[in-house]
Amino acid sequence: MIIKGLLSAAFLFAMSFSSFAADKAAAFQGLGCMGKCTDCHNLSKDEAKKLLKGDQFNITVDEVRPAKIKGLWEVTLTQFNKKIMLYIDFSKKHLVEGQIKLTQLDKIGEQEPLRKVDVSRIPLGDAIVMGDPNAPKKIIVFDDPDCPYCKMLHQDIKKTLPKRPDAVFYIKMFPLPIHPQAYAKSKAIVCSKSAQMLDDAFEGKELPEAKCETNAVDENIKLAQELEISGTPGIILPDGKVIPGYVPVDNLLLLMDTPEKQDTPEKQDAKSKKKTDGKKGDGKKK
Repeated sequence: MIIKGLLSAAFLFAMSFSSFAADKAAAFQGLGCMGKCTDCHNLSKDEAKKLLKGDQFNITVDEVRPAKIKGLWEVTLTQFNKKIMLYIDFSKKHLVEGQIKLTQLDKIGEQEPLRKVDVSRIPLGDAIVMGDPNAPKKIIVFDDPDCPYCKMLHQDIKKTLPKRPDAVFYIKMFPLPIHPQAYAKSKAIVCSKSAQMLDDAFEGKELPEAKCETNAVDENIKLAQELEISGTPGIILPDGKVIPGYVPVDNLLLLMDTPEKQDTPEKQDAKSKKKTDGKKGDGKKK
């Protein structure tokens, strides 16, 4: 089972990006800082843009502020009309890409409900289909052709499909701005509608140029933003549950096959009491 909220050693849950992640814990600490970290460290929008090679990759830095974890700057930027959040460490040598989630130590191991989206909003006409299109269990994956974790998931899917004819995977191309060649590759894959070309991309082979004019990739980028999917692979189960990042397919299928647990009567009573207490506290003194 997937246990969402379990912290990694560095308190980071990294979604599947190609990694510039720091390999030294010290990089994420405000070294020599007493009091406010900004007394010792600073990062302007112009400097952040320079570090991220903004002119080369058409990036506009919108905001820079200290992250919730000391030792990191939270950088909000825009690329191709898409909002992206990244983190730069105080040493200005490392880029952390993905989602940072803080979890209280006494909550480690507790399962949090997975976020859900409306799968009916996701068009599948441009997707690469892996499996039987008539299979009852449809899993949607937002993939970047240059994403190493997408490659891992892709290999898992190919191994699993013969054992699970009831499942079909719809792969929607979602190139990330940190991979400058991914957009052209995604467009070529969508135009070809070829699973083989997707295989070739993950194997690092050179792809031909796109042989059609399509805005499907741009629409996928826009849709991913609306669905709050910011990294790859972004996995959506048949009931709309969102899995951010690589998870072995066997675990995905187990989660998909396991019915949601209903609250026990005790938990329902506790929730009801909490709501009642909240209403009582809202009253104004006369």
